[in-house]
Amino acid sequence: MLRVSKMSELGPKQPFGCFPDRAGPRKEGHHVVDARGLQARADELMEEFHRLRSGVTELQQQLQAIRVVVQSDDRLVTATVGPRGQLITLELDPRVYRDPNSRKLASTITETIQQGARQVADRTLELCRPHLPQQDVRAQLDGDLDSFFTRLDNEVMGGDAFR
Repeated sequence: MLRVSKMSELGPKQPFGCFPDRAGPRKEGHHVVDARGLQARADELMEEFHRLRSGVTELQQQLQAIRVVVQSDDRLVTATVGPRGQLITLELDPRVYRDPNSRKLASTITETIQQGARQVADRTLELCRPHLPQQDVRAQLDGDLDSFFTRLDNEVMGGDAFR
């Protein structure tokens, strides 16, 4: 065990692997660092990093190539949606003009594009599964970076180091 004599050496929070010294008398600011625990966690993180890094180029190409073609239930609207859920093309069957209800048409177009965007998100999760934790990918897709950094903060620093 490695003894740290001052809290300032650890920073404002106790990092992963640090805990109050229970081996002897408790002195204010003294902590014990479990070097083997830290090394094991560092090894896990490096293994995860290498796994992610080894396939990142191919993954990036696959993610950029995602295209989903979706048709509305009535088959009058066809949308092609790209890797970020963005509309690439929209095709309207000429039969849409038989019904002058523009709100219904707008709703059908919107629902079709949203369905495509959900399929893109599902495909993204599927492609990222071997490389990244699903909760992190889902958080990014949902625009929730706070939960991503909170998880990292809790795993690495044991608290609110990033706030």
